[in-house]
Amino acid sequence: MSLQTTVSLPMCVPVSPPLKWAGGKRWLVPQLAPLWKPFAKRRLVEPFCGAMAATLSFAPQKALLNDGNAHLIHFYHWVKKGLQITLWMENDEELYYVHRKRFNELLQTGQAESAEAAALFYYLNRTGFNGLCRFNSSGEFNVPFGKYNHITYVRDFSPYQRLFGGWEFMSGDFEAVPLESDDFVYADPPFDVQFTQYAKEAFTWDDQVRTAERLARHKGPVVLSNQATERIVALYEKLGFKLRFLDAPRRISCTGDRTPAREVLAMRNL
Repeated sequence: MSLQTTVSLPMCVPVSPPLKWAGGKRWLVPQLAPLWKPFAKRRLVEPFCGAMAATLSFAPQKALLNDGNAHLIHFYHWVKKGLQITLWMENDEELYYVHRKRFNELLQTGQAESAEAAALFYYLNRTGFNGLCRFNSSGEFNVPFGKYNHITYVRDFSPYQRLFGGWEFMSGDFEAVPLESDDFVYADPPFDVQFTQYAKEAFTWDDQVRTAERLARHKGPVVLSNQATERIVALYEKLGFKLRFLDAPRRISCTGDRTPAREVLAMRNL
């Protein structure tokens, strides 16, 4: 049986992401922190916020957080309201598939934005395989059971309310994110790899180009992170970004390969 816990967070103290997330950037925070520090009084914008590792670590007073995965943003909206989870959560395969079926029923009946859907999304994220968030062509969540040895679940998210107080959340295409000229933008788009379909719609090469071109036009400081494929490096260099290369831990691999993956930080106006 898994431990059911609450969290206690003082105001503006960096905290861990409440969700697991494919390609999460907690490992990258020490590299990002010195870039953010001179601009710490500005609004922080993440067009692809995912697990919000950077924003949660920096704890800015103002932030605008967007993601194309509407279920993720609905969860954050409920966390901002002080989400209290009452459904039973256990690291159990049978229970997992019962809750997955119920979550998909909510999606099909127009209840995707309910508190119950947010609670189920959290449970499925913590219990499913490798923190993946994957949907089939019909929009149904289809990640299998994760088979972890132990999972600690959180029930009371109300302590996050003060931290989230000055943050805005939205879900849409990244080009719809309204930027102010002095915003600090950290963008971590889906990697330029074969598997990019974490939501119903895939993230294509055209989307990679749109992202880079949009952020190259931004007048404020910009940091982009991506896998350092040849075409990504060429694109970022062409648009005038300064590049830094890093070896990233590889946590999700269908082959079991855990060798470091080459990543790039692309920077402008810093």
